[in-house]
Amino acid sequence: MLPSMRHLFDLPREVAYLNAASMGLLPRATRDAVVDLADRKTRPWAHPDFKMAAVTERARRAAAVHFQASPDDIAHVPSVGLAVAQAGRILNIAAGSRVLVMADDHASPVFEWQMRAPAAGYTVETVADPGNGDWTAALLAAIERPGARPLALVSVSTMHWTQGCLIDVAAVATAARRKGARILLDATQTLGIVPFDTAALDPDFATGVCYKWLLGPHGRSYLYVAKRHQGGIPLDQTMSGRRDVRAEADVYFADTRYVDNARRFDIGQRETILSMDMAAMGMELVSSWGTAAISARLTYLTGLLADGLSDIRTIRLTPSAHRSPHILSVRPLKGPMPARVVDRLAANGVHTCIRLGALRLAPYVYNDEADIISCVTSLRRNLADLG
Repeated sequence: MLPSMRHLFDLPREVAYLNAASMGLLPRATRDAVVDLADRKTRPWAHPDFKMAAVTERARRAAAVHFQASPDDIAHVPSVGLAVAQAGRILNIAAGSRVLVMADDHASPVFEWQMRAPAAGYTVETVADPGNGDWTAALLAAIERPGARPLALVSVSTMHWTQGCLIDVAAVATAARRKGARILLDATQTLGIVPFDTAALDPDFATGVCYKWLLGPHGRSYLYVAKRHQGGIPLDQTMSGRRDVRAEADVYFADTRYVDNARRFDIGQRETILSMDMAAMGMELVSSWGTAAISARLTYLTGLLADGLSDIRTIRLTPSAHRSPHILSVRPLKGPMPARVVDRLAANGVHTCIRLGALRLAPYVYNDEADIISCVTSLRRNLADLG
């Protein structure tokens, strides 16, 4: 099994950081490289051989590995929200049809379609929480619901971000395609942890951020665009998205036709010197460990958490049959998790968060058994007064 990678991070022994689903830690090597990276901006004349385009493509290739896609199908975007907005510009959702989203899904795969629905004349249908963690069955039932409006789009995350419930996106995608629907997947909480194979899934769009499980900076996200949609009009009109518009050329607007791949959807000012290199370094490090090895280690750690909490009768955990490898949700049987629990855990060096009334425990490869023991010990003490 993959050992703990704690030594690669600035994580003190007395700190049990179990909040990777909110923000992954920056590796020491990336932090140390920031000084050299900043020097390119501070003293650009001292780096005449530096080519930002090469760094841009390095990061694109690193992202493509996690989507198991060609770099030609990957666009640089600053956020998942903008990625979904780009999909919204390309897709024509027919009046009288419906778009499927999940109850309490993250905002990004939901708001774009809700905003467009009144003018376009389609309906946004929210799949209710199944209550047992089986979001796959709930989505499949909604897709197949007799008498429903024609299905135009399924726009969902690859797992429920607060409950830690994994979704069989292959089954959902297959069912949606049988109905003639398009598919948008927000893989933010599973990229690097659960295999994501665009060739097998064939989504129309997929997206995810860098700053959680891919150990990169904020403001750097990626958009996979299926080839069938790469003729769409980008949100941002950029030089890099055109075939031959170059400031150093004799003729500036030599060829203003769009490039014929997903690079046309790159956002303007994509070439942020610091964050592009930081993103590439984080994604490459995660790739070097391998999805299977990471998943196995995190399954082991969340299993230890679940075992240590399983006999507490005042809480319920993410159902084991639908549990993701890396997130365990702890919810009181009555009411939401009190905020004081997070504060008390932090006072004991255990750092996590509450999301939608549940305590979300999200270990990563920098955690070890000692962190789990600290978390379980502190939680058992602080959950004792739950009614």
